[in-house]
Amino acid sequence: MKIGNISEMQPLEIDGGKILKRVLIGPRDGAPNFVMRLFTLKPGASTPYHTHPWEHEVFVVDGEIEVVSKNGRTRVSKGSFVFVEPNEEHQFHNFTDKEASFICVIPKEGGE
Repeated sequence: MKIGNISEMQPLEIDGGKILKRVLIGPRDGAPNFVMRLFTLKPGASTPYHTHPWEHEVFVVDGEIEVVSKNGRTRVSKGSFVFVEPNEEHQFHNFTDKEASFICVIPKEGGE
């Protein structure tokens, strides 16, 4: 069993520190199937608009983000969840002036 706290984890800085990524649980912990990650988006930050063959389960922990897909843009906030299907184009954008965080769970095939 692993019990931890994000305050004890050093984030990986992406896009010059505009995005912080923490792998909370993954293969290094012996997790055989899934990887749980916590992303923090600084104001104005966006993940790349992309697609891949695995699904995402996303839960907004704090703040507000805009979910971008081929069908448009949808704003979601703390407590919202999003299911991104395999091969679905997607992006997460922080349109606010405050940080936003979300948990993203993927199968281990997606890497960390």
